[in-house]
Amino acid sequence: MTEDLKVKIKCDIYWAQTHKLNEMSGKYQLNLCNLSDSAVEALESMGITIAEDSEKRPEMGKYITCKSNNPMRSHNSDGMEIPADVIIGNGSVGKALVSSYEWKYKNKKGNSPSLKRLVVTDLVEYVNAGGVELDDEDVL
Repeated sequence: MTEDLKVKIKCDIYWAQTHKLNEMSGKYQLNLCNLSDSAVEALESMGITIAEDSEKRPEMGKYITCKSNNPMRSHNSDGMEIPADVIIGNGSVGKALVSSYEWKYKNKKGNSPSLKRLVVTDLVEYVNAGGVELDDEDVL
């Protein structure tokens, strides 16, 4: 597969950590979810594996996870960059331009998705539910 191939997809956005490292992967990442059959077919033709966890995460449908070593930029429908302090919440809707890249690690190899551009057409901004702030003196 080559990075020259790109596909435009409509998607729902979940678990976006575009400006904060994910604690488990150590990368910036987001899930592009509820992919159409044609999007799945195009992504699979690029060698990208499609995930689906209908028991634990049925709201996400078929999805891919895009990861990066660098913060991920996103834009609104007017082309304006969404500021880093605005957190894209679950259920936001967007359009993404995705390519793939080949990787090899030890005895394994594969293709992973690479997010080239993200336009958020319907932003659901994540707002902390107002949990109690604890300082170090309160911790048991």
